[in-house]
Amino acid sequence: MEDVTMERASEVYDYYLAHQQPLARARMMYGILAWRHKPKVTYADGAREVLRSALRGGDPILISANHIRETDPFILAATGFVSPLRSHIGRMRVLAKDELFEDPDQRRKIDALGGIPVFRSKDHGVRAAMSAGQRMIDICAQRMAQGDFMAVFPEGTCNPDDPALIQKLGSGVGHIATRATKLGASPWLLSIGISYRDIDGVGPRPLTVINTAVRMSDAGLTTPASVTRHIAADLQATVDLASGRRSVTA
Repeated sequence: MEDVTMERASEVYDYYLAHQQPLARARMMYGILAWRHKPKVTYADGAREVLRSALRGGDPILISANHIRETDPFILAATGFVSPLRSHIGRMRVLAKDELFEDPDQRRKIDALGGIPVFRSKDHGVRAAMSAGQRMIDICAQRMAQGDFMAVFPEGTCNPDDPALIQKLGSGVGHIATRATKLGASPWLLSIGISYRDIDGVGPRPLTVINTAVRMSDAGLTTPASVTRHIAADLQATVDLASGRRSVTA
């Protein structure tokens, strides 16, 4: 695949439907990001045990994270490396804005991390982005049905001004999850909250909180709207933990 552009969106998504991450490179890059950013990873009560159980079951996980800084995808990857999610490196996908794929060297890194490009309406116009977005949702659902995990920042843009309060979520995350179920998957929904705080007196450092995963079928979440509402409430609760409004376990 050559250029990742809106004009070639159909070819782009054909490519990312079949694309496989280079496993050794993916593991190396996740490890480098963990070493470089050193996030402090904590869990809601019982969340680590539920996550381990979900991983043993083999069903796909849809991860939603809040978005504060441009570096958040790296923090999320670092969190994956130092958590039980590490076992799935090489089969984890993350949605990333298309401009990150422009530079060839950066694109190789994004590809190794499992990136799938998003063509946003703010960059390409509503009509063009809507058509590309429907194809992107289909590709994400198909990847999940094949066993890949999917990570999204459902706010759609950074929120530096009021990071303790998540912005309104788009419905795309709900459509990804429900389309995956129609393809035979039984997804889990997992929220990860990101904050940047003074930890142990050593200055600002990324802190992530992993909340308790919920299986969609167990929670009776069957429509895009119900999934989106659940994620919005769960992600806000997770951000409350990450921002220190509620206590967490190490």
